[in-house]
Amino acid sequence: MVSSAHEGLHRIFQERPEILAPVFRTLGIPFPEKATLDALTPDVTETKPLERRVDTVLRIGPSDGDDFLLAVESQGARKPEKESSWPYYVAHLQAKYRLPVLLLVVCQDLPTAKWAAGPFDCGTRGWTTQRTYPMVVGPDNLPVITDRRTAAENPAMAAFSALAHARSPHINAILEAFGRALQEQDGKASDYFYEFLDINLRGTAAGDKWREIMGFVSYFPGRGTVRETAYLEGKAEGKAEGVAEDRASLILRVLQTHEVPVSDDIRERITSCTDLDTLGLWFDRSLTAATADELFAEPQEAPAGTTDTGA
Repeated sequence: MVSSAHEGLHRIFQERPEILAPVFRTLGIPFPEKATLDALTPDVTETKPLERRVDTVLRIGPSDGDDFLLAVESQGARKPEKESSWPYYVAHLQAKYRLPVLLLVVCQDLPTAKWAAGPFDCGTRGWTTQRTYPMVVGPDNLPVITDRRTAAENPAMAAFSALAHARSPHINAILEAFGRALQEQDGKASDYFYEFLDINLRGTAAGDKWREIMGFVSYFPGRGTVRETAYLEGKAEGKAEGVAEDRASLILRVLQTHEVPVSDDIRERITSCTDLDTLGLWFDRSLTAATADELFAEPQEAPAGTTDTGA
């Protein structure tokens, strides 16, 4: 049975094929600048009692050579049964499509990556019938991406950077840069990458950090993002109170995160407010406020006698 995490990996390669070029460069393997990519069925089952399914199978048609297949597997831990199933995948796909096959394994920790590199032999009495060498990416060869611009330019690689380095000291910086990058994107891509990391990092300290970061991104009032629009539309039918409550809760959460003291009177003022525009303004101010009173400051008027003379 294919898990949600494995399905996430399947989709990320199909929907964001540009990740293949930097991954191949990391491995020192040339990847054509122009190529066609087609997702093939990952089913390599031969008999009904036994299900064998590769996470992703892509047929790559380079402009400068012959087609080949790329089978992609996600491996979170060492599993001895893969030492026989991976060679089976390669042999079956080669026989089925009559094309060369490369196997790429994406790992989340160094011990698993070292094991997954193989080689895995089939043979006996000093004779090797088949030898399989997977290509492996993991924390030792995927870059640490802590720059927002880099993450925005290649969100797929940034997502894998977070996945591969989930246990490293850099993970918070990686997630924060990626979260800021996703704020600048709209449409399905932003939602998709949020879900991808949410699934793959769930149950870890990195997963908790990611949810904390994306909690702010998801409900940035007044930004018009897809996540906010969908959220507000879902609440529009008789649920305006829930929107206001969530925004008030988020403001208090930001103040708490920044260790800004909040009195009972101020807490009551925030939680009793039902005007969404006002709550949006207070949220913006909460991001930089040194005291809770700064949320309610009136705009300062220009000093008397000053005029704008223009340039």
